[in-house]
Amino acid sequence: MRSMPIIVAEDLNKFYPVAVKEPGIKGTIAHFFRRTYRSIKAVQNVSFEIATGEVVGFLGPNGAGKTTTLKMLTGLIHPTSGRVRVAGQIPFQRQEAFLQKITLVMGQKQQLIWDLPALDSLKINAAVYNIPDKEFQRRVGELTEMLSLEGKLTQPVRKLSLGERMKAELLAALLHRPQVLFLDEPTLGLDVNAQAGVRDFLREYNQRYQATVLLTSHYMADITALCQRVLLIHQGQLMYDGSLDELLERFAPYREIHLELAQCLPKEKLLSYGDLQLLEGRTVRFLVPQDNLTQTVSQILAELEVVDLQVTEPPVEEVIGKVFQSGVVE
Repeated sequence: MRSMPIIVAEDLNKFYPVAVKEPGIKGTIAHFFRRTYRSIKAVQNVSFEIATGEVVGFLGPNGAGKTTTLKMLTGLIHPTSGRVRVAGQIPFQRQEAFLQKITLVMGQKQQLIWDLPALDSLKINAAVYNIPDKEFQRRVGELTEMLSLEGKLTQPVRKLSLGERMKAELLAALLHRPQVLFLDEPTLGLDVNAQAGVRDFLREYNQRYQATVLLTSHYMADITALCQRVLLIHQGQLMYDGSLDELLERFAPYREIHLELAQCLPKEKLLSYGDLQLLEGRTVRFLVPQDNLTQTVSQILAELEVVDLQVTEPPVEEVIGKVFQSGVVE
């Protein structure tokens, strides 16, 4: 049973007026004296609710409206129309009670001071959030252990690796122990090991403190590892709100069959088994409708000399890409 929503968005809209100028000198003069505008619809009629403790993926191509929505939810910009409440507060009012309950982490932004040890920046954050010294020490110690940052916080930030800097940024953002985490590309640019470390930390943090997380990421491994529910936004409109597994089932009604054959075969002898995606020497990959999977596998094993056979689901990013290409979810 889902608990009471901690994030509520109802018919959110954000439109931006953009000046329109005709080319040439005449257009420039006319633009100087009398400007005309057109409206850019960044977000249109977006509605959803997120319960306390949920970890929800927020997906969409570049320019879809993800960051604009996050900025409305965190109070950085005011919606053109609609209603939004986060942790019982109206974000745009930016009241202290609201700021104590939320945090926003953007992978391409940093709050730590570059030339100072991260610990110095953390002390500033503790002062801003009125965290007593003993509690500050306890929280830093706890988060340092969870993030495997022992011995790193006393080094200048510029001497930390990218993965260590991102972990330190997370520590700074979570020092006041917010109830709601808005994470915009938190693993951007990190290597595979650093990404896995950040994901493990976020999972543990969510379980330990029942924090609510709204996560945007272009790394689908982040979404599949952390999120059971996803929101899909495209051209400013919410296309889908539901289970990630259900989405994959609806838009990936096929499976991939990976084969290693005993000997090379010509392409013509393989086309009848499915949609041939790859043929490199003795390595073959088919796409096969899920309904025909059992029959096709039996046929392959009966008619071909197979060294190895694997059946897998298609990559999540490929499925999501097909959803955005279609432009509609029925």
